[in-house]
Amino acid sequence: MLLAILLAASAFAQTPEEVRALEIEVMEKIAGLALIPPKLNTNPLPAYDYDKLDYGMTIGIARTPKGRIWACWVAGEDGPKAFFVLATSDDDGETWSKPRLVIDAQSKTLPMYRSVLVGNLWTDPKGRLWLFFNQSMMQFDGRSGVWAAICENPDAPQPVWSAPRRIWHGFTLNKPTVLSTGEWLLPVSLNHEGFGPFQGAFKDLDPVRGANTFRSTDQGATWQRLGHVSFPNPNWDEHMFVERKDGSLWMLARTAKGLMQSFSADKGLTWSPPENSPIQHPVARFHLRRLASGRLLLIKHGDTVDTHEGRSKLTAWLSGDDGTTWQGGLMLDERKGISYPDGFQAPDGAIYISYDRNRKTDGEVLLARFTEEDILARQLTSGKSKLKMLISRPLKPPAGSR
Repeated sequence: MLLAILLAASAFAQTPEEVRALEIEVMEKIAGLALIPPKLNTNPLPAYDYDKLDYGMTIGIARTPKGRIWACWVAGEDGPKAFFVLATSDDDGETWSKPRLVIDAQSKTLPMYRSVLVGNLWTDPKGRLWLFFNQSMMQFDGRSGVWAAICENPDAPQPVWSAPRRIWHGFTLNKPTVLSTGEWLLPVSLNHEGFGPFQGAFKDLDPVRGANTFRSTDQGATWQRLGHVSFPNPNWDEHMFVERKDGSLWMLARTAKGLMQSFSADKGLTWSPPENSPIQHPVARFHLRRLASGRLLLIKHGDTVDTHEGRSKLTAWLSGDDGTTWQGGLMLDERKGISYPDGFQAPDGAIYISYDRNRKTDGEVLLARFTEEDILARQLTSGKSKLKMLISRPLKPPAGSR
């Protein structure tokens, strides 16, 4: 079907440039299929049980008001066939449900795959659980889009979700930040052109490509785009914000050459020129949040702040001076093939971090539960603390097995 459309369109073109312009026009129309709201599958079993899954890349984790923990991960692949799976724990992460919610945007009637690949979970100050996710034709069609669904009763036996709402283009991998003024900031990345046949599509978005800042002053009812940073050597950005004690904002972002940073003195409207961060980290996700104690929490790879050995040695650090110096260095997982930390702090002060291990083979999504005291001691000191807890593992038999 797609080939027939392209052949028909190219018949009216005279030069290679005209042919490519027609191809891009067609691909942009196909990308419009990613604007159709996806359906949330709240009864995914048995079709999406663990014995049907063969991949695992963690997305996010959140705690809801009565203590339930929700975890989300990518199944299928880190690519066009990706879809979201969510499960819950009602015993502080010790055991986990089978999949309770799936967002799978694939359809046999589509001319190509439609992926759900990037997002996060977040419990807002009102106690509502947000599920952010992107939807794109193939892995990235040059525009994609950030969607959000909200659950008002996330601790109920049968949680009810709102219909997904599209916020803007691009991706949101990390949680919003609530400022001291009550405003919410959402990190939205749109830093690549389209992949494969979508290369060159949506050139009108080029001026806003980069690590964008979105603000809501009405608890997420509406979102307004503020400023953005175009980092050199971009690699998905995966940026996070923290509000510093002087009211300014600090942005850290992933690039192809490590972490870079930028600062804003006007709540995200404008940002300073990007510069290298002193925090050394591989081309991978990190985690940065303000804790209730006032300290900053950093989850990174490497057994020191200024070194790393690739996607191994996931460690936890604390800063009492807004990131100028770091203390601790609790080793959460020393193994290779671990990545993509995300987390939250519970009301009792305990910190929870999810991450994945060997996505294509083991496909494990894991949980670390620890305290600030553990970080400073560089070892577990609380009886409640625990590492390498299993959230999920795909159990689909390898191809060709019986």
